[in-house]
Amino acid sequence: MAPTLLGVVLLVFLLFNWVGGDPAYLLAGKMSDAASIENIRRQLGVDQPWYVQLGIFLKQIATFDFGQSWATGEAVADIITSRLGPSLTVLVPLTVLETVLGIALALALAFLRGTLADRAVMLACTVGMSISILVYIIVFQYWLAYQAGWFPVQGWGSSLLENLRFAALPILIGLAVSLAPTLRLYRSFVLDEVGQDYVRTARAKGLPERRVMWVHVLRNAAIPIITHVMANLPAMLIGAFLLERFFGIPGIGREVILAVERSDFPVIKAITVYVAVATMVFNLLTDVLYQAVDPRVQLK
Repeated sequence: MAPTLLGVVLLVFLLFNWVGGDPAYLLAGKMSDAASIENIRRQLGVDQPWYVQLGIFLKQIATFDFGQSWATGEAVADIITSRLGPSLTVLVPLTVLETVLGIALALALAFLRGTLADRAVMLACTVGMSISILVYIIVFQYWLAYQAGWFPVQGWGSSLLENLRFAALPILIGLAVSLAPTLRLYRSFVLDEVGQDYVRTARAKGLPERRVMWVHVLRNAAIPIITHVMANLPAMLIGAFLLERFFGIPGIGREVILAVERSDFPVIKAITVYVAVATMVFNLLTDVLYQAVDPRVQLK
């Protein structure tokens, strides 16, 4: 994790300091003079040698203090902590529902493998994967929110129960979008195990098909499923920006889009580093979970 994080830090520093342009010009605006630009450069510390700037960046990462947002003046740490809760309100239920339904349906299709029902579900998944998430958002908002009035169209509250009411429709849309590819993937994981020798041996011993699927097949298929779930968790924080943008959810993904539109470099740098750290932490947890699921895996 340490060398990987160092590589990410150096890459982010390189992109923002040599490729991203001079931030002083962005902050000074079009109507500015050389003195104002130089003063801003001095305040930001970008007039220092590169190794001094790198040291400042490393200190910011170590202290979790990336200064203030250039657009709003709010502390970057406060922005991230306040936006994390709304994102998790949507992503945690979505991940749980997607994983549980994906596993249950994949096992059910394994029972029906090769039948007309199996092929019909796979065809429906292919069609579902071919439709843009924007179509889902527009259709679901129109029919379920505007027409039926079952869900609020936009908004965010101050309590968890109120926020869950606002998050219900985004969760439903995210589930409709993600369940098709997840089901196809989990089905392939399960079918890979169904044809193994240990499954034929379990059936030859007279074990019920339900026990064979839920105990033997599922436990061995859990390794790639865990990999898929844990690898997607950090990316989902940023990948939900469309849902957050359309439904007015003040989450991390929406904040990233706003920061890009405003050229708010401190926010972008902080979120980039934090997502990289989260990715490495989840990879480490994945390795630990391997050993918990399959005792044959040794952590050495």
